[in-house]
Amino acid sequence: MYQWDFGLVWTYRWLLLDGFAVTVGFTVAIVVLGLVAGLLAALGKLSPLRPVAWLASAYIEVFRCTPLLVQLVWFYYALPILSGIEMSAISAGILALSLYGGSFYAEIIRGGIVSIDKGQTEAGEALGMLPSQVMRRVVLPQALKRMVPPLMNQSIIQFKNTSLVSVLAVPDLLYQGQVAAHDSYRPLELYTVIAIIYFLALFPLTLLVKRGETRLAVTD
Repeated sequence: MYQWDFGLVWTYRWLLLDGFAVTVGFTVAIVVLGLVAGLLAALGKLSPLRPVAWLASAYIEVFRCTPLLVQLVWFYYALPILSGIEMSAISAGILALSLYGGSFYAEIIRGGIVSIDKGQTEAGEALGMLPSQVMRRVVLPQALKRMVPPLMNQSIIQFKNTSLVSVLAVPDLLYQGQVAAHDSYRPLELYTVIAIIYFLALFPLTLLVKRGETRLAVTD
């Protein structure tokens, strides 16, 4: 029978903490950039200009319908060859994850916007507002309330997706855990602890999302 020894994990505590810090920093970056990309893509898809709407739709579908791992590898290995621009593993990871997340954020934001009654837009235009002002002052503030829970859910998924950057040797939590596992020859203990760390970080966020969904259902 396998003899568990979690005591050795303490030896690698600083390595794992450094990896967790990288994971958190990565998550913040890709969520912020993904939200920006998602907002632009959502507004583009709703644009009356057909070329803009087509380009936004193409971006969304390409990134939603291809595996994230393939995107990571492509951005790290293929994009520098095609563009002639050198790209670090961290830069490639942030770019791929931000655009990938942005494609999902875009559909969430678009859904929130179209869920607002058209009468709100017509009322704003009747008051002399420009379309951009109506969107910024009337539609988005109301849509944001409905968008928050699914946006947070997608952000939680983005947190978990950061583990894939370990394939590019980005020193995130999983990569540092792999280093420790190879060094100690105790992968079961290390990967179990890594799973626990992810759980402890994400479970409170899932509870927060559920509470938000409940409150939204009550107020609606």
